[in-house]
Amino acid sequence: MNTLDVTFVRIYLTEGEGVLQRVLECLHDEEKVHGVTVFRGICGFGKSGKMHSSSLLDLSLDLPLAIEFFDTPEKVNDILEHIRKYIQPGHIVSWPATLML
Repeated sequence: MNTLDVTFVRIYLTEGEGVLQRVLECLHDEEKVHGVTVFRGICGFGKSGKMHSSSLLDLSLDLPLAIEFFDTPEKVNDILEHIRKYIQPGHIVSWPATLML
Protein backbone atom coordinates (compact mmCIF):
# COMPACT_ATOMS: atom_id res chain seq x y z
CA MET A 1 0.00 0.00 0.00
CA ASN A 2 1.33 3.44 -0.96
CA THR A 3 1.04 6.27 1.53
CA LEU A 4 1.77 9.97 1.65
CA ASP A 5 2.57 11.98 4.77
CA VAL A 6 0.18 14.93 5.02
CA THR A 7 -0.83 17.56 7.54
CA PHE A 8 -4.50 17.71 8.45
CA VAL A 9 -5.94 21.09 9.49
CA ARG A 10 -9.17 22.07 11.21
CA ILE A 11 -10.24 25.72 11.42
CA TYR A 12 -13.00 26.81 13.79
CA LEU A 13 -15.24 29.74 12.78
CA THR A 14 -18.76 30.98 13.16
CA GLU A 15 -20.98 32.00 10.27
CA GLY A 16 -21.21 35.53 11.64
CA GLU A 17 -17.48 36.14 11.23
CA GLY A 18 -17.95 36.39 7.47
CA VAL A 19 -14.60 34.85 6.52
CA LEU A 20 -15.73 31.43 5.26
CA GLN A 21 -15.92 32.46 1.61
CA ARG A 22 -12.50 34.12 1.66
CA VAL A 23 -10.86 31.07 3.26
CA LEU A 24 -12.53 28.73 0.76
CA GLU A 25 -11.42 30.89 -2.17
CA CYS A 26 -7.87 30.76 -0.84
CA LEU A 27 -7.92 26.96 -0.36
CA HIS A 28 -9.68 26.15 -3.64
CA ASP A 29 -8.74 28.81 -6.15
CA GLU A 30 -5.34 29.99 -4.98
CA GLU A 31 -3.78 27.03 -3.13
CA LYS A 32 -5.63 24.12 -4.80
CA VAL A 33 -5.39 21.84 -1.75
CA HIS A 34 -6.09 18.11 -2.02
CA GLY A 35 -9.41 18.17 -0.19
CA VAL A 36 -11.64 20.54 1.80
CA THR A 37 -14.79 19.93 3.82
CA VAL A 38 -16.89 22.46 5.73
CA PHE A 39 -19.04 21.25 8.61
CA ARG A 40 -21.90 23.34 9.99
CA GLY A 41 -22.50 22.69 13.67
CA ILE A 42 -25.83 22.69 15.42
CA CYS A 43 -24.31 23.99 18.64
CA GLY A 44 -20.97 25.13 20.00
CA PHE A 45 -19.05 27.65 22.05
CA GLY A 46 -15.50 28.84 22.28
CA LYS A 47 -13.25 30.85 24.53
CA SER A 48 -15.83 33.63 24.99
CA GLY A 49 -18.37 31.14 26.32
CA LYS A 50 -21.04 32.55 23.98
CA MET A 51 -23.30 29.70 22.88
CA HIS A 52 -23.96 29.46 19.14
CA SER A 53 -26.92 27.19 18.48
CA SER A 54 -29.91 26.57 16.30
CA SER A 55 -33.38 25.58 17.33
CA LEU A 56 -36.72 25.22 15.64
CA LEU A 57 -37.83 28.53 17.13
CA ASP A 58 -34.67 30.49 16.38
CA LEU A 59 -32.84 29.80 13.13
CA SER A 60 -29.44 31.24 13.90
CA LEU A 61 -27.18 32.63 11.20
CA ASP A 62 -24.21 32.52 13.54
CA LEU A 63 -23.68 28.77 13.85
CA PRO A 64 -20.29 27.17 14.39
CA LEU A 65 -18.33 26.06 11.34
CA ALA A 66 -15.34 23.76 11.01
CA ILE A 67 -13.23 23.76 7.85
CA GLU A 68 -11.02 20.71 7.35
CA PHE A 69 -8.35 20.22 4.72
CA PHE A 70 -5.13 18.35 4.17
CA ASP A 71 -2.06 18.53 1.97
CA THR A 72 1.68 18.00 2.19
CA PRO A 73 3.28 19.50 5.31
CA GLU A 74 5.24 22.05 3.29
CA LYS A 75 2.19 23.24 1.40
CA VAL A 76 0.08 23.44 4.57
CA ASN A 77 2.72 25.62 6.24
CA ASP A 78 2.58 28.03 3.29
CA ILE A 79 -1.23 28.01 3.29
CA LEU A 80 -1.43 28.73 7.01
CA GLU A 81 0.83 31.74 6.57
CA HIS A 82 -1.69 33.13 4.05
CA ILE A 83 -4.93 32.41 5.92
CA ARG A 84 -3.79 33.33 9.45
CA LYS A 85 -4.69 36.95 8.67
CA TYR A 86 -8.36 35.91 8.36
CA ILE A 87 -8.55 33.58 11.37
CA GLN A 88 -8.41 34.56 15.03
CA PRO A 89 -5.50 33.14 17.05
CA GLY A 90 -6.28 29.80 18.68
CA HIS A 91 -8.82 28.70 16.04
CA ILE A 92 -6.52 26.55 13.88
CA VAL A 93 -5.53 23.01 14.87
CA SER A 94 -3.26 20.75 12.81
CA TRP A 95 -1.77 17.29 13.13
CA PRO A 96 0.26 14.86 11.01
CA ALA A 97 -1.67 12.18 9.16
CA THR A 98 -1.13 9.49 6.56
CA LEU A 99 -3.00 9.50 3.25
CA MET A 100 -3.52 6.00 1.88
CA LEU A 101 -3.16 5.92 -1.88
